[in-house]
Amino acid sequence: MSLEEIAGVAHHPTGAPAGAVVLTHGAGGDRDSALLQRVCDEWASRGWLAVRYNLPYRRRRPKGPPSNSAATDQQGVAEAIRWAHSVTDGPVIAGGHSYGGRMTSMVVAGRNPEAMPRLAALTLFSYPVHPPGKPERTRTDHLRAITVPTVFTHGSSDPFGSLDEVRAAAALIPARTEVVAVAGARHDLGSRDIDVAAAAVTAALQLVA
Repeated sequence: MSLEEIAGVAHHPTGAPAGAVVLTHGAGGDRDSALLQRVCDEWASRGWLAVRYNLPYRRRRPKGPPSNSAATDQQGVAEAIRWAHSVTDGPVIAGGHSYGGRMTSMVVAGRNPEAMPRLAALTLFSYPVHPPGKPERTRTDHLRAITVPTVFTHGSSDPFGSLDEVRAAAALIPARTEVVAVAGARHDLGSRDIDVAAAAVTAALQLVA
């Protein structure tokens, strides 16, 4: 497995990396989203190799949302994690924005130790607790099977889940968790007041310290 095969773009630190981070995108986006670029730049500035990569559905077509592609997208996540372990002897962190974070969390929840090494942490941006306007359709049951430290970075105005709902979701995970609240931010986590990338990376590093 190579960087090209996972459709990844690498952000390199100065010097030998402390570890590797692989992050993927939301349902309507791709690896070039502004959020992923900022977060990967931040990880590289802290001495980590950071890679933003496209999920398999996005590799097949440049536009549009995923359609019946969860199984292959999760395979793509697992491949990215295995690739990260192949390029570093240090810790590996994985995650993503919205749909990409959900797919990553599902891979981690169903982890097969023989097929995929353990992560040091999971980092989820704008986790879609439920579809907008449908709080009864929660997407959180699998979180109970996650046993690695997890960071949720979430906007207070995100229609995919309130901060209280995200905190309740985090409480399902039987490992250390942290919720980075971004006041006023919506699903894209845009903020004029908070350096979202710095806050998310700092929280993740504290969990793996």
